[in-house]
Amino acid sequence: MARSYSTVDLTTHPHPEVQLAARDAINGRTRGVRAILPFLGPAFIASIAYIDPGNFATNISAGAQFGYALLWVILLANLMAMLIQSLAAKLGIATGMNLAEICRARFPVWLCYILWLTQEVTAMATDLAEFLGASIGINLLTGMPVFGAALLTGLGVFLVLAVQGNGFLGLEAFIGSCALVIALCYVLETVLTGPDWGQVVYHSVVPSLPGTNAVILAVGIIGATVMPHVIYVHSSLTQGRVVPATEEEARRVFAFEKIDVVAAMGLAGLVNMAMLFMAARVFFEGGHADVASIHSAYETLAPLFGGMAAVVFGVSLVTSGVASSYVGTIAGQVVMQGFVNISIPIWLRRVVTMIPAFVAIYLGLDATRTLVISQVVLSFTLPFPVITLVLFTRDRELMGNLVNRRSTTALASVCAVLIVALNLVLLFQTFGGELPGLPA
Repeated sequence: MARSYSTVDLTTHPHPEVQLAARDAINGRTRGVRAILPFLGPAFIASIAYIDPGNFATNISAGAQFGYALLWVILLANLMAMLIQSLAAKLGIATGMNLAEICRARFPVWLCYILWLTQEVTAMATDLAEFLGASIGINLLTGMPVFGAALLTGLGVFLVLAVQGNGFLGLEAFIGSCALVIALCYVLETVLTGPDWGQVVYHSVVPSLPGTNAVILAVGIIGATVMPHVIYVHSSLTQGRVVPATEEEARRVFAFEKIDVVAAMGLAGLVNMAMLFMAARVFFEGGHADVASIHSAYETLAPLFGGMAAVVFGVSLVTSGVASSYVGTIAGQVVMQGFVNISIPIWLRRVVTMIPAFVAIYLGLDATRTLVISQVVLSFTLPFPVITLVLFTRDRELMGNLVNRRSTTALASVCAVLIVALNLVLLFQTFGGELPGLPA
C-alpha cells in the first residue's frame, strides 16, 4: 500500500516550479541553501501550533513562578516535537496520503467516524484557545472590547483564507512570515529585558523541579507539546508537495524535509524558551511571581520596561492567534476529507469553528479557565493521532524503504507513551487530583 512511483508529470502539478527546483536538488544539480528552499514550508505551518496563545500562558506562568528552572522542559518537549513531526512528514512522502486517509483505508467505517468526530472536537477546542488569544491581544493593544476584537480576529482569519486561492506557496509564505514576526518580537523582548544568559544556558541542560507547582507546569508544558491537529496537517502538506519518482527520491525528499522540521521546530522552541526567560527576568527577578495570565503580563511589562515591550508582546500574541487559528481551520478540512471523504466550503468551517469562541466571550467566561478547558479536551483526543502515526510508520508494507528503524520506533513509542501519560496526569490534576510523592 506504499506510494506507487512513476514518472512525474510536471505540467499537471499545481506548482511545477517547485517540482523543477526540487528535482534539481534531488539530483544534485543545486546545493546549499538553494537546494533546501523548495522543501521549506510544511513544518513552518505546523510550528505555529507550538507558539500559540496557550504556550504564552504556560511559559509566562512558568517563568514568573520559577525563574529559569523549567527551560530544560521546553528543550525536551521540543526534541519530542521534532521526532513526531518528522514522522508525520515522512508518512505523507512515503504513502502519498495523509494520516486521516490512511486510517480510512485501514480501519472500519464506524471507527473512522468516531475518530473524525474526536478530531473535529479537537479542532474546535484548539481554535477556541487560539481565537480567544488573538482577541485578547487586540483588546490589550487597542482597548477595544473583547467581543469587538473577536469580530476583528474573525475578519483577519477570513482574509488569510483568501490566500489559499494562491495554493500552498502563498500559505507557507504567510504562515512562515507570522512565525518570523513572532520570533523577531521575542528577539526584541530579549534585547529590552536582558536575561541572565548564564542561567539560561545552565537551566536549559540541567533538570530541576523546585516544588509541586513546578511539576504541574512541567507536565503541562510537555503534555501539551504535540498538538493533535498538526500531525494530520503536516502529513497532508507533504503528501503531494514534492512528488518523488522512485523510492530513492523519496528518501532524498525526506532528508530535505527533516531540515525543514529541525529549522521550524527549532525556531518554535527558541521562541518558547524566550517567552519563559523573558518572564523569568521581568517577573520572577522583578518580584512579580504572581503574574500568571496574559493580561497581567501585558500590564506589568509597560511600567517595568516601557510601552514598547508591552506593544511587542501584544503584537506577537495577535500574530500567533490569527496564524494558529487558520492552521486549525485547515486541520478540520483535512480530517473531514480524510476520515469520511466529506468536504464543505472552508468559509463555512471557519464560521462553525468560531462559534464556541464567540459564545465564551459573549458569556464573559474567564479566559484562563476557558484555555484550561480547551487543553483538557486536547488531552482526551491526543492519543489517537500519536499512536496511529507510530503504528503506521513502522509498517514496511505501507512505508517501503522509509519505514522506521527499530530505534526510531522505540524512541517514538517512548515519546508517545510519555506524551499520553503526561496528558492524563494533567487531566487528573485539572480536576483536583493530587499525586503522591511530589516535592513540597
